[in-house]
Amino acid sequence: MLVLNRFVVASDDDFVSRAHAALKALSEADGYLRGELIRALDDPTHWCLLTEWKNVGSYRRALGRFDVKVTATPLLAESLMEPSAYETLAAAPPGGPIESFTGDLA
Repeated sequence: MLVLNRFVVASDDDFVSRAHAALKALSEADGYLRGELIRALDDPTHWCLLTEWKNVGSYRRALGRFDVKVTATPLLAESLMEPSAYETLAAAPPGGPIESFTGDLA
């Protein structure tokens, strides 16, 4: 599953260091697969913290970790108020076939 937290940031000085700390805390949780701090090319005030997880349970358990509550949760609370967790329903490797998955909501 993917978690995409979007932010609008006026000044990136403090934001970047806090996002790095949040990403570090999240990366130490079981079920974490990868994460990226990314910024929009056409508007440098728009940022995303993207994380990928083995499953929704792994992500939810990660949010309960003390270091995540102290480091990541305050930052995530500043993200735009919109859906942020997405389940994968289809995927394709480069040049490969599309594989479909059954979602939890299906």
